[in-house]
Amino acid sequence: MAKKLYIKTHGCQMNEYDSAKMLDLLQIEEKFEIAETEEQADLLILNTCSIREKAQERVFHQIGRWRKIKDKKPDLKIAIGGCVASQEGKEIVKRAPSVDIVFGPQTLHKLPELYKKKGKTKSAQIDISFPKLEKFDHLPTPDHGEPSSFVSVMEGCNKYCSFCVVPHTRGHEVSRDIDHILNEVSILADKGTKEIHYLGQNVNNFKGLYKNEKSSLAKLIKLTSKIENIKRIRFTTSHPHEFKDDLVEAYDKVPELVSHVHLPVQSGSDRILELMRRRYNIEKYLSLVERIKSIRPEMSFSSDFIVGFPGETKEDFAKTMDIVNEVKFDESFSFIYSPRPNTPASDMSDDVSPEEKKERLDILQSRLSQFSFGYSRKMVGTIQNCLVMGQSKRDPGQLQARTICNRVVNFAYDGIDLVGQLINIRIDDALPNCLRGTLQN
Repeated sequence: MAKKLYIKTHGCQMNEYDSAKMLDLLQIEEKFEIAETEEQADLLILNTCSIREKAQERVFHQIGRWRKIKDKKPDLKIAIGGCVASQEGKEIVKRAPSVDIVFGPQTLHKLPELYKKKGKTKSAQIDISFPKLEKFDHLPTPDHGEPSSFVSVMEGCNKYCSFCVVPHTRGHEVSRDIDHILNEVSILADKGTKEIHYLGQNVNNFKGLYKNEKSSLAKLIKLTSKIENIKRIRFTTSHPHEFKDDLVEAYDKVPELVSHVHLPVQSGSDRILELMRRRYNIEKYLSLVERIKSIRPEMSFSSDFIVGFPGETKEDFAKTMDIVNEVKFDESFSFIYSPRPNTPASDMSDDVSPEEKKERLDILQSRLSQFSFGYSRKMVGTIQNCLVMGQSKRDPGQLQARTICNRVVNFAYDGIDLVGQLINIRIDDALPNCLRGTLQN
């Protein structure tokens, strides 16, 4: 009987990409099949994220739930990967002896080997090393393409923002060679992918080699647009400091590059941005926004915000609201500040009370939601070109598609297979979390 595998993923698109590669590796090398439930699995994998508050505790709570399954199924193996695994290492096994394997984002390609070694020994297997881009040389060729596919182009970050643990968990920036990336994209395109979503912690500082010379994300985007069947190109996450002129100009020269960009600002206060070590000020940020909009007036912007950073005053927060009102972000991810281990901000005096943080977050999210829903309402009555992703999660009788600005649109269909196609949909209604529309002939 085939062994069964269950993967639970926390966090960002990078983790989603990594989890998909883990699945491919274990299916090919160890002949695993996908388990529908955790109880069916012979191997449980938790791909962790260290960004959110109490990330470590979330991991140990999950391990505790899985330990109960293992008590009834002693041969079950538990593996912990991702950023918390990289951060905690052997401490995970010390605190939770039920864990069999611990691996980092850069060693996921060793997972089949670690699994085999665990089968031959009683000792837990731990590898949280940083072998640069070695993992990409060991990942299997994609065997299928989703309508929209993630492709990781670089790993790590050199920015060392004072609040961020990523440089410690994913290492320094390293970029893949462009030819390797384009080969992966070409295979995905041949297998049905229409949209490529490039990933990196600091993706617009991509410096992959092309014809033995360092290149750029803008060059990669231009080359990608020439691949047959690729109709849309996205990238995440960009850093405002690294948004160079050639990338701005790509919005003029590459129509496949979508009119939506995630451009995290974190705070509207120059004083807080300096404490965060973000390397730009609000004047530069707004200048970048205007330069992009001058090329693509229809451009929509999403962002990240941290509320209640150490030392944030009411005046600082008011400046954050000012930039929200000026840019009118289409979508956002906003969080209350919480200290991450081994970061400079964790040594700062966290002098904003929990009650004040929550109040500021509520004010921020309420305003951001107003703008987001306002954009959705403005789309009612328009025709939107959308990429069909698959069946609606709530109604199997409908399909789900995504607009250029990444909004979900649910629509009825007559049974024709439209998945992976770009179609025109008339937007009929705007709901808080999605749009409803009608297929146009």
